[in-house]
Amino acid sequence: MNVSSAQNPFANIAYHHPKPWDTAFEPMALPEMFAGTMARAPDAPLVHFMGRTFSYREIFADAQRFAFALTSRGIRPGDRVGLFLPNAPIYVAAYYGAMMAGAVVVNFSPLYTVDELNHQVADSGTRMLVTIDVPELYGTAAEVLRTSKLETLIVGQLSAMLPKLKGFAMKLFARSKIASVTYSDETLNWQAMLDDAAEADLPAIKVDDLALLQYTGGTTGAPKGAMLTHSNLSMNAQQVASINPFDNPQDEVFMGALPMFHVFANTALLNHAVASGGSIAMVPRFEVEQVLDTISGMGTTGFPGVPTMFQALLDNPKSAQCDFSKLKVCISGGAPISAPTREKFEEHTGVRVVEGYGLTESSGVVSVNPYAGVRKPGTIGQVVPGTLVRLVDKEDPSKPAPDGEPGELVIRGPQIMQGYWNRPEEAASAFVIIQGESWLRTGDIAVQDDEGFIKIVDRSKDMIAVGGFKVFPSQVEAVLVDHEAVKESLVLGLPDDYLGETPHAYITLNDGHEISEDDLKEWLNQRVGKHERVSNVVIREELPKTMIGKLDRKALKAEVTAQ
Repeated sequence: MNVSSAQNPFANIAYHHPKPWDTAFEPMALPEMFAGTMARAPDAPLVHFMGRTFSYREIFADAQRFAFALTSRGIRPGDRVGLFLPNAPIYVAAYYGAMMAGAVVVNFSPLYTVDELNHQVADSGTRMLVTIDVPELYGTAAEVLRTSKLETLIVGQLSAMLPKLKGFAMKLFARSKIASVTYSDETLNWQAMLDDAAEADLPAIKVDDLALLQYTGGTTGAPKGAMLTHSNLSMNAQQVASINPFDNPQDEVFMGALPMFHVFANTALLNHAVASGGSIAMVPRFEVEQVLDTISGMGTTGFPGVPTMFQALLDNPKSAQCDFSKLKVCISGGAPISAPTREKFEEHTGVRVVEGYGLTESSGVVSVNPYAGVRKPGTIGQVVPGTLVRLVDKEDPSKPAPDGEPGELVIRGPQIMQGYWNRPEEAASAFVIIQGESWLRTGDIAVQDDEGFIKIVDRSKDMIAVGGFKVFPSQVEAVLVDHEAVKESLVLGLPDDYLGETPHAYITLNDGHEISEDDLKEWLNQRVGKHERVSNVVIREELPKTMIGKLDRKALKAEVTAQ
């Protein structure tokens, strides 16, 4: 998207990110971006994993051999190659290698069941799937190979990615953690495939070619594959790199606890690191003590995460011994972070936590509070360079929101998806045409102040209709977590014969705190508007969470409705 100077929303107000809003970025194919960084510093570290470091040169070579192997096996530009992987070095090589061959990468969560994986393999038309020899993953993938149209399963060896002694010990003493893989013409060994790969001509990749099918979380209906091009992803990576105010970006070590299959990690960790020349201290999954050890041992400098991760670090006694001295900033996304969690984390660690915002459909990142200088807690900050937002009428998105009132947030920028895979009608409804331009509808209700800082009020689909009044669940939840006993909260609208719907609150308690449900209900209802008063408060041991650790309103509502 080309943005004229007349469109610059920060022409007359302060832009607090380090690079100007109208900074020019170059759209690139992701393999080209990777090759450029590798050529500048081939021996620089790219991935630190379980005590072993992989350089840009090593992972680029594996990616290139994987591309050769795919090409020789009939993968052609536009074919889909799936990744069913945890955070591990093989993910990086397979991701870029598939794209070098002109294939479209499809990310699959390693937590998927056979049915979930089967559905998305079929929906995307995935021909090949890459996984590793962890029993849970291999078992699911092998069953999908048997029962679907998937043609080939490629299995990497976890022990081969570890330091030699650790890998040997795993083979010798931890055989139960290694799947017994039956190799065949349809099930291939990753390393053997790379070793046997003969050099082949790779296709020219255009920046507007489809690079990634990133499935949405399915908050409304079945998950949909957002179609993201090389340009979308490389531009968003550069946008994220541009808001880093710190010197020597190649010295940055990002904490890689977010799952790589998720769009937030794909941009804020993987492609961001490659765009800037930084490295990733990667852990297979979020385990609190392992993350704390990695922060201390690797001297991580940046930590993109979700609010529940920062709360979990706070809750662990080992955090008192963690060395946070190299950590410069934590970026919280995926869901709003409560003021108590942010304040306690900053006080405990001395590290600034900034809130950001993005969607699958926006390649990951739309806006973020500045890493240094001015910030406004409770907002999602200012947009990253080159991004435009508007607030439109909640009932008629072709019209602007009334002055001073919340409106639906719509977005335009170089990172916005091309549509949904094989769903043209749903893709069309995801956009609105305003003065001849296409804007992505987010479904999020927001306000914006006179400095361009945006605050999400709620999701339009989550609003509760109480006797003709609209209640934003997040506003009630924000009051609840101000109570010292409350750790987490979700508010749902449930049917009511008289009012249509009423709010119901579900919470968990902080350790060492006790309060009755009735007392908490009375406390809350004294602090909210009459139409926002909850019908009841339910104290639970835990609240459901999504695969990346966000509180899952959809799952809770399904559970409560079923009951």
